[in-house]
Amino acid sequence: MPGITEKRLADLDISLPAPAPSEGNYIPTVTVGSLVFVAGQVTRSRGKLEFVGKLGREFDVDEGQKAARLCATNVLAQLKEACGGDLDRVVRCVRVTGYVNCMPEFTQQPQVINGASDFFVAVFEKNGRHARTAIGVSSLPGGVACEVEAIFQIR
Repeated sequence: MPGITEKRLADLDISLPAPAPSEGNYIPTVTVGSLVFVAGQVTRSRGKLEFVGKLGREFDVDEGQKAARLCATNVLAQLKEACGGDLDRVVRCVRVTGYVNCMPEFTQQPQVINGASDFFVAVFEKNGRHARTAIGVSSLPGGVACEVEAIFQIR
């Protein structure tokens, strides 16, 4: 029987992908005590990179929010794996860091990363609210528009 969080995902018409393996000398998640640190997740969908390009050139804020949401979906897939498949173990989203591949004059990084923040709040409701940093960068792996990492408290 699906748990509360799985039912909420279904109600929101969200299906999580299989978690992507790491592509370097790191692991996708590290659990320390009751905290799960999820490594940065990019805009990968069905094994290929989506949203390749820069905010302020190829993409506007609305498209950037979709890219950030895709990153957050991949974060959640990694979290689910770290929780042994049971997202009801999640107590809260603690912190989110979002990186936005953007032109130097682009200043709407927080609005772009709202795509990830809104996703976590939709899934975990009040327990999805978190501390956050949104950073503009000159490049990201594969040239993707966004990367999101997060820390969650679990039971």
